[in-house]
Parts: sequence; C-alpha cells; structure tokens
Amino acid sequence: MKKVAVLFARSDSIYKTIPNCDVYDKERDARTFPGGMPVICHPPCRAWGRLRAFAKPEPGEMDLARWSVKLVRQFGGVLEHPETSVLWKEQGLPLGLDVDEFGGYTVSVDQFWWGHKARKRTWLYVVGIDRSELPIMPIRFDAITHTISSTIRRGRAKPQTTKAEREHTPQKFAEWLVSVAESIEIN
Repeated sequence: MKKVAVLFARSDSIYKTIPNCDVYDKERDARTFPGGMPVICHPPCRAWGRLRAFAKPEPGEMDLARWSVKLVRQFGGVLEHPETSVLWKEQGLPLGLDVDEFGGYTVSVDQFWWGHKARKRTWLYVVGIDRSELPIMPIRFDAITHTISSTIRRGRAKPQTTKAEREHTPQKFAEWLVSVAESIEIN
C-alpha cells in the first residue's frame, strides 16, 4: 500500500490508526509537509462555509485551504470541505460533471453515508484518479438521528452533535478517502 499524507487532522484523528497515513495535526504543522505523496486535505473551513460571517479565523487560516488546492493539484489527492464552500468559487474549482485543467473534479457526498450521526454534506475536490475509478460509495436512506445545528422540524428537535463529533471524520469515510489517495499515481 502507498503512503498518503493527511493534512490538517485533529490531534485525536482516526487517521492516526490507519496504516500508511502520514498524519499532520496542529502540533506537527501541515505547512512542514515536504510533498512527494498523495494528500488528503482537511483545511480549516470556518471562514469558507455557510456560517463564515460569524467566523473568527486566525491570521493566515484561509490561506491553508488555498494551499491545499495547490497540493492536491501537484501531488494528487482529495480536498474535503463543506458543501457550498466559497473556496470553490474563489479557486475556480469545477462543479457538476466539469473537469479542470488539472484533471480535477468535485464529488458531492454526505458523511452520514459513512457513519456520521448527522447529515454532513461535503464537497471533495479530487485530482489523480478518474471519477469512474473511485471506490464504491455507500448510500444510506435510514433516518438521521442528530443535527449539526439546532433545527426544529415539525415541533421536534433532534439532538445536536458535539463540536468534536462535527469535526471528526467517520472511520469508514477516512478509510474510503485513504483508498482514493492510495490509488493515485503521482508524476
């Protein structure tokens, strides 16, 4: 199996338990990544997502997502961000069936399919593997039991996920992302 770099992981990341993952959390500092292998990038998203107006990103934090786009294009891999992230518009990332000049494309998924407690719609920018070669994605239609934000539907509120639960990558999703990155041949 090929080694892959996981950038911007939580310190208690599930990736640290998956073989062949070279994990960069805040302490290790993803900005020290020397390159040379496919990447899975989870850059901070608070300044790019739906609630960005309320975000208080640290200085330079937004640049980490821009840098992640460059790494995915250079070494192949996957960038993961919330659905509707404005990073896509700013960086000219393709949507729908479009493919950019780097062979990159976007896949829309829901982390619930891989075991997240709540609906967590996510965009993946992928470079280095044809869309038709992606591993099979599980799709679930059972009831979602939790919510990421306080939403009341028909007079009943679902329990909210904790901040840590919102941020954690479900194990099966992490394994799927690793299998994507391991399939990439870099030049």
